Amino acid sequence: MITSIQKDDGRHVSRLTRDTVALILAGGRGSRLCELTTWRAKPALYFGGKFRIIDFPLSNCINSGVRRIGVLTQYKAHSLIRHLVHGWSWFQASKREFVEILPASQRVGGEWYRGTADAVYQNLDIIRTHSPSHVLILAGDHIYKMDYGSFLAGHANYQADMTICCIEVPLEEAAGELGVMTVDESGRVIAFDEKPEKPNPVPGKTDVCLASMGNYVFNTDFLYEQVIKDADTTDSQHDFGKDLIPSVIKNYRVYAYPFRDPDTGKQAYWRDVGTLDAYWEANMELVSVSPQLNMYDRQWPIFTHQWQSAPAKFVFDEPGRRGEAIQSMVSGDCVVSGSSVKNSLLFSRSRIHSFSTVSGSLVLPDCDVGENCVIRDAILDRGANIPAGTVIGEDKDADRERGFRVTKKGITLVTPDMLGGKVHITR
Repeated sequence: MITSIQKDDGRHVSRLTRDTVALILAGGRGSRLCELTTWRAKPALYFGGKFRIIDFPLSNCINSGVRRIGVLTQYKAHSLIRHLVHGWSWFQASKREFVEILPASQRVGGEWYRGTADAVYQNLDIIRTHSPSHVLILAGDHIYKMDYGSFLAGHANYQADMTICCIEVPLEEAAGELGVMTVDESGRVIAFDEKPEKPNPVPGKTDVCLASMGNYVFNTDFLYEQVIKDADTTDSQHDFGKDLIPSVIKNYRVYAYPFRDPDTGKQAYWRDVGTLDAYWEANMELVSVSPQLNMYDRQWPIFTHQWQSAPAKFVFDEPGRRGEAIQSMVSGDCVVSGSSVKNSLLFSRSRIHSFSTVSGSLVLPDCDVGENCVIRDAILDRGANIPAGTVIGEDKDADRERGFRVTKKGITLVTPDMLGGKVHITR
């Protein structure tokens, strides 16, 4: 669907990226993640041992050459803002580089952000000060690696007013969850339905549909025009998927850009970690021998903020008391003391004490698992202190009776609140 670009390929793309402002929509609560987002916004949630979800779109921007970035925040944003200030404030203003935090601040009409389109509308004055030719709108809560330069080049080749990045998704996964589009042979979008219960399949296929990733490229003047028009529409919910996109596809050039692996041409890795089960599964994929998401790629690093910490340590080597981790990821400042960790991720500064076993689990930062514990198929939220002798994940009914949350797929979530810990700590 994308034609080749000019012979000065690199220069063409670099001009596009330099003249683009990216806006990352990071204000969502992520209510389907239940207690994991009680005290933090979804983009601030930990992922992959040492990262946060917001690090992925931010790193994609940096690696793509898009270095003028605004992060739009709203719901319980303190931990997200703190992470951005500590880890993403190293840009050089003299080179027109920045990551600016754009919180909901009642800039227009005394309202908080009422939807994704309204969030952009309320920051039009800030966008105008940077005079970009294109605006890249990005979801702040998905896990993937993507070259936005190619996305911008595709938009330019289409001569589009707006381009939507899309991926093929099984019908049952998209139903009620994702925006679904229909395209013609040229890739032009001819229909768009936001979270339909019965998505239309891709022509020629019966089991997948073309879903929006929530990433858009706009010609800047077109974006101004459309979000102002949407703001003036009284019956609008002021959302890109529900209102703005359906209103423009008939009269303007709106195209779909397929997200594919540049080396293989096949569909690229992308995960919506919007449920507890999806979040657990996406993390667990990383401990396989050759995961689809390569976290060790030096050509496309994922940047983050992390405190200076000691290396992970494994101590004791005697029968029945051996510190070991098998097919697992163990982050800095973790200590596995005479215990066994299998098929799990230990996030920073966690401790697993002697004679305990942890398997199929995510142990988020600053957790402490006491002696003689069994933790199986679980998510331990940050700061959870598991008393000695605790068994989690062996008996799901018992887990529920103790106040833990058990998902449809049998994953047990344990938070400090459920253990009687402090409930008002920013995480």
